[in-house]
Amino acid sequence: MPRILTLDDVDVKEKTVLLRVDFNSPVDPETKKILDDTRIKAHAETTIKELSEKGAKIIILAHQGRPGEPDFISLEQHTKRLSEILGKPVRYIDDLYGEEAKRAIRELKPGEIIVLKNTRTYPYERKSKPPEEHAKSDFIKELASVADLFVNDAFSAAHRSHASVVGFAAVLPSVAGRIMERELKALARVLESPEKPCIFILGGAKADDSLKISQYVLDNNIADYVLTGGITGHLFLAATGVDLGGPNMALLEKQKVLDLIPGIKELMAKYPGKIKVPVDVAIEVDGRRKEISIKDLPTEYPIYDIGTETIKEYSRIIGEAKSIVVSGPPGVYEREEFRKGTKEILEAVANSEAFSLVGGGHTVAAVQELGLTDKMSYVSTAGGALIEFLMGSKLPGVVALEKAAERAKKR
Repeated sequence: MPRILTLDDVDVKEKTVLLRVDFNSPVDPETKKILDDTRIKAHAETTIKELSEKGAKIIILAHQGRPGEPDFISLEQHTKRLSEILGKPVRYIDDLYGEEAKRAIRELKPGEIIVLKNTRTYPYERKSKPPEEHAKSDFIKELASVADLFVNDAFSAAHRSHASVVGFAAVLPSVAGRIMERELKALARVLESPEKPCIFILGGAKADDSLKISQYVLDNNIADYVLTGGITGHLFLAATGVDLGGPNMALLEKQKVLDLIPGIKELMAKYPGKIKVPVDVAIEVDGRRKEISIKDLPTEYPIYDIGTETIKEYSRIIGEAKSIVVSGPPGVYEREEFRKGTKEILEAVANSEAFSLVGGGHTVAAVQELGLTDKMSYVSTAGGALIEFLMGSKLPGVVALEKAAERAKKR
């Protein structure tokens, strides 16, 4: 676990707290309505509730979407939903760091909460700069001048060196919120000293990070096995010399991942038997599921799932594991006939006695849809930040908190 301070290290009573959360939610492109409030609920029920009950004056900073995209909307809906979850009034302020925002901050009473304008309305919010550079901006200077403490609870945005993520940590006492703390503790449990055997299950519709994750967890003796499925399974199968057939090879080419094959071959040679690839797959023939052995490839039909024999072998390995990380479903679970692989693998994880961490949007959605959320040890709300962490990268938002903790010790 990184050496950072948490809410346990500060007294927030009557303090003005700048709280960076991640409320970024799926939005209907037509109606502009929020489709899922998972992230809002997660922050509300932990950090926000605790700060309010402890008498902090809370200023919430969050982003939604990117400028020019359909989901780039104001945070009014988020504020209304937050108020409903907390069962208390929360005000939305249509200003980020101007006089209206500062006046609302000065008027805050202990326990009260306001949500400021979408941070991405600030033109330089998404510029990747060091914290000290961001700290020179009017955005950071104006808000830091009216606050006592910065709390970063946005682990899922911590892989970005954006103004609201790292800037305040350079000029204010700064600590991690409960979601940030929880994510880092769960990741430390599987990356720093995992109980063995430790397995990583890599699937999903994209395979561009699969080599780097596999390299990191095998080179650092974190994982004992890497089980592949989804497009990652396709790519690793191709690396073993299997011709998947026209449409499946074309998909790998379209995703521009074929250039990873030499690196995958090298890794598989370096760790023989550690990386598992499917032994059978499910293809779609005339709208139906048909399972075929890898020996029967290539095929002219698209591959949409792992097969029964692969499920059996993977489930056996899962049953013996003590630590499991799942990133990406092994098949196109959204379609009933190709849900089998995802359902049975996730059920095997849920029923195992291992510490299980599942993450990534599609994985979390599959776990929720199958009603397995409560059976997993930890479900991460992060996407890109989780992947970066699994690849061994330092996250700018976490590094900024580490530096703030070092400064605090010297005082």
